[in-house]
Amino acid sequence: MKLRLTLPLLLISALLVGCGANAVAPRYSSENPDIMRIGNDRPADPERSVEDLGSYCVEVTETWNSHGRTPDGQTLWAKDTHRAVVPCD
Repeated sequence: MKLRLTLPLLLISALLVGCGANAVAPRYSSENPDIMRIGNDRPADPERSVEDLGSYCVEVTETWNSHGRTPDGQTLWAKDTHRAVVPCD
């Protein structure tokens, strides 16, 4: 008789705990705002730069791209970086 009463209570408890865990809101933030931002306005792309690494140079191009939306509809922006070897001037 105890098992008959205990089993449904365990199932209901497990269901409540499982559904309650999904109610935690995700955190959309970054310790470094230079790589991720939140907002509907696209951040301005930085200018291209050339780094002299001794025997060769590298051209660095950075762009901001949309990587989805937050639950409240704001755009997630992440910075993508492209590097290419170029001749040093």
